[in-house]
Amino acid sequence: MQKSGRLSDKSIELIRECGISLSNGSRKLLSGSSNFPLEVMYLRDDDIPRYVADGVADIGIVGENVVAEEKAPVETREKLGFARCRLSLALPKSESYEDLSDLEGKRIATSYPGILNDYFSEKGIDAEIHEISGSVEIAPGIGLSDGIFDIVSTGSTLVSNGLREVETVMDSQAVLVAPPEMEQEKEAILSDLLFRIRAVKKSRNNKYILLNAPNDRLEEITSLIPGMKSPTVMPLADKGWSSVHSVLNENDFWEVIDQLREKGAQGILVVPIEKMIV
Repeated sequence: MQKSGRLSDKSIELIRECGISLSNGSRKLLSGSSNFPLEVMYLRDDDIPRYVADGVADIGIVGENVVAEEKAPVETREKLGFARCRLSLALPKSESYEDLSDLEGKRIATSYPGILNDYFSEKGIDAEIHEISGSVEIAPGIGLSDGIFDIVSTGSTLVSNGLREVETVMDSQAVLVAPPEMEQEKEAILSDLLFRIRAVKKSRNNKYILLNAPNDRLEEITSLIPGMKSPTVMPLADKGWSSVHSVLNENDFWEVIDQLREKGAQGILVVPIEKMIV
């Protein structure tokens, strides 16, 4: 995994949420685990796909953008849902822009020449690609380029440098990559790790919900929160009422909560889920 940077902390957090203890190795090359057959190697993100492809490492956690740029023969085994960003073309705010043809003959600075070259070739755009590393966003301001192609998360860096996005080329997030073929023993360990990762991911996207429901509205209320299989319904000491327990996707949370209240649900509690296995 990445030694430092936007992916590093989230990658370590994910591994620990999977119940895997790591020695404090962020300042070392290697960090072992005392309770899982795993050893972490800390590398520059650009090196990770090649280390995996060459068999130096068995798997890697890296951004999709790096995998696409390096073109190493690895395959994505799981999208991890964090470190989301996009790779976009940006121009100075003062520059007019209608479509990609406006980039003909322009000089574009980027740290991702491979991705950009493929994109321009696909779209039939003849532009000059100038490869630089670090602080790409300052290139137009110092006269080094007419525009840039770079990672965008919030867009605040572009704004502060007088730039605006004009085209999104690809979306990216952290992924777990592996070679196309692995030894059977290592494949079994990876399957165990992926099982844990998926349980953690599901827990992040769902909440455990408890509420009190009037029995005459029970069917309507349970239809709104079907859960993994079906809600748990238990009678309360107060006649005519039941306690309903279920799981709710966070994306549907506020809309469903409002509907539950309209149908008479009371005492609604929403609790985080640590792990979720289906």
